[in-house]
Parts: sequence; C-alpha cells; structure tokens
Amino acid sequence: MFKKISIIGAGSWGTALAVLLAETRGRIRLWAHNPAVADELVRTRVNSAYLPGVRLPPNVYATHDLGEAADADLVLLVTPSKALREVAGRLRESGIPENAVVVSCTKGIEHGTGKLMSGIIEDELPGRVVGVLSGPNHAVEIAQRIPAAGVVGCADPAILKALQDIFCLATFRAYSSDDLTGIQLGGALKNIFAIAAGVSDGFNMGDNAKAGLVTRALAEMMRLGIGLGGRRETFFGLSGVGDLMVTCFSKHSRNRLVGERLGRGESPDQIQASMQMVAEGIPTSLGAWECGRRLGIETPITSEVHAVLHAGKPPHEAMWELLGRPPKAESDPQRPGH
Repeated sequence: MFKKISIIGAGSWGTALAVLLAETRGRIRLWAHNPAVADELVRTRVNSAYLPGVRLPPNVYATHDLGEAADADLVLLVTPSKALREVAGRLRESGIPENAVVVSCTKGIEHGTGKLMSGIIEDELPGRVVGVLSGPNHAVEIAQRIPAAGVVGCADPAILKALQDIFCLATFRAYSSDDLTGIQLGGALKNIFAIAAGVSDGFNMGDNAKAGLVTRALAEMMRLGIGLGGRRETFFGLSGVGDLMVTCFSKHSRNRLVGERLGRGESPDQIQASMQMVAEGIPTSLGAWECGRRLGIETPITSEVHAVLHAGKPPHEAMWELLGRPPKAESDPQRPGH
C-alpha cells in the first residue's frame, strides 16, 4: 500500500525508525529540521548528535527539503510535541498528497488546547487518515535491533492492518488497536510519571517507594486517561503499563533522568539548558494538569510534577505532599483507576 515513506524528524527516534523500516522497505526519506544534521547524515551516514554509533542503511536518504519529504503516501511525524503543529502546517503548504496517511510517533498533550497529537494533525492536515505509534521503545535499542514491541492505532481497519504489517519486522512486533486516544494518552502521561520516578531515584528512596509510586501512577494514568476518552484496557497494554515501566526504570529514559537531577538539587531551567534532546514530560505536564483541572479529575502526581517544573515548588515538598495525602481504599469499582 505504501510506496513512498517519509520520516519527519531526524532526532534519535526518527533516525531509529528509519533504520528499522529500512530492513524491508525501499527508499525512505528522513527529514531533518537542522540543515547541519541533514548534511552530516548525507556525508557520514551517522547522526552523531542524536544517535551516535548507528549507521543509516543505504536506502535511507536524508534531506532538509520539506517539500521533497512531503511527497509521500506514508508520513511518520517524529518531531517534538511543541513543534508538531508548525511542522504539520508546513507539510500542508509543501503539498503533502491528499491521500497520504500520517502517523504520529510523538508523545504529548498540547498546552492550552489539551489536544493529542492526532488532533493537531487533523487540524493542520484535514482529510488525511491519521494513525499513531506508541509503546516501550527506546530509540537506541530499536536502532541496535534489540527485540521490542509496540502498538499502532488507526480508525480505518484496512489502513490499520497495512500499518501493522509495515511495523511487523524481525526484531519488532506490532500489535494493533483502534483506540487512538488511549494509545496516545498512555504514551504521553507516562513521561510525567517518569519524572516523578526519577525524583525518587535522586532522593535515593529505594525500590519500595519507587514501586509504590509507579503503581499509583498507573492508577492516575487510567483515571485521567478514561476521563479523556481512552479505553480502560488500553492502559494495561504496551502504550500504558508497558511504556510506563520502561520509562520509569530505564537508564535510557530522558524523563527519568530529568527527575533524578531534580532530586539531586538542580533546577528545571538548569536541566533544560543542558539537554540537547527534549524530555516530553516537561511540556506534557502543563497540558495534562490543565486537562485534569478542566475535568475535575484528581491527579496528585501530575499536579506535584507540574508544581515542581512550572511553579518553583521544591521537590522535597512535593514528595511530602504526596506522602501526606489522606488515606483511602486502593480500589473503588465506581471509579476506574482509583
């Protein structure tokens, strides 16, 4: 079904996807926002800034020309969440085909609108079929062809099957779902909770505390996720508990590292100024906190992460706020995710 594939965004994840899909596809275009990155990829076949040590296969073609990349029937959007609306608008102006399928591989919630990435794509690229890809997938392991699994989502059954076929590879197993909302919320919210888990690591609080925190994070993910329209079972899947586990515990997790540095006394501004890549939990905490307040849904972990990142609250005060909350039953059949 897909003869021309373009990947928009040559960060670590976009580059890893290019390496992965090149196993079975023909020519793949990889668009880099930074012309220096595109030039390096053309000259050396290595993305030293974002995925060092991994060579691009010969059938991956890097470019800084968005018009060239827009000429595709399958477009994977792998930009930072804060840039997705702008880049999608530029794709429209560059002449992306009306029948192109656009897949969001970005995890986030837009600040101000509360929209997921699929909603932004629908705004900026009306009429196109939209899909999503999510799961516990660290770029470096994907590029090294270490076995992994993910979930693809699309409302059109035929296109969903075609997308699943594209992502079913020797070292990558793709599952399918039509719950685009739940898939995206699992992938977005887990980054917030990974920051909280990192703070626990920075405080050297140990395994018991971190396990308790991550378990309650899953309950909060379900509570907010269901309130925003996701299905309960999705949050027990790869984009929910799967992505939550890997992001909260992995040495590769940028969001967990942000939290660890917060716990060791660095400020959010210091941390962001030192990072080349985006930790999506930082902007997503704004959008998720706004959604919780708008819907009247209790989000204690998200609220404390938001307060630390955006309101100057000291991390140790946030920790004691969470520990000092009134006791309650672990589960309530009337409140999914309680």
